Amino acid sequence: MIDISPSKVVQVIFLHREGGMADGQLAAFIEDLNDDEKAHLTAIAWVGRGSFEPEDYAEAVETAINEATVPTADYLMGMPHLSENLEAGLDALGVDVSGEEEDLL
Repeated sequence: MIDISPSKVVQVIFLHREGGMADGQLAAFIEDLNDDEKAHLTAIAWVGRGSFEPEDYAEAVETAINEATVPTADYLMGMPHLSENLEAGLDALGVDVSGEEEDLL
């Protein structure tokens, strides 16, 4: 269903929570993703904030691809509650990331 490694999503969550000094690292990490991964990351955040339902995930990905007008890192880092939205999106999509979280601690 999702075409981005859950561990990459968890990395974004952790970097976002760090804030401040990690912002440059977070921006670089997001920009290093391929276009599909960027679209999926955005779609997961949208599902998490309630803009799309989990069953409309494919539509969210298509929307992210078709409506991308600013760099993905700028868009996502400007989103209030990004880390919470990503966590909620993964949960809504049934993606278990408990192993990835432990690997990053």
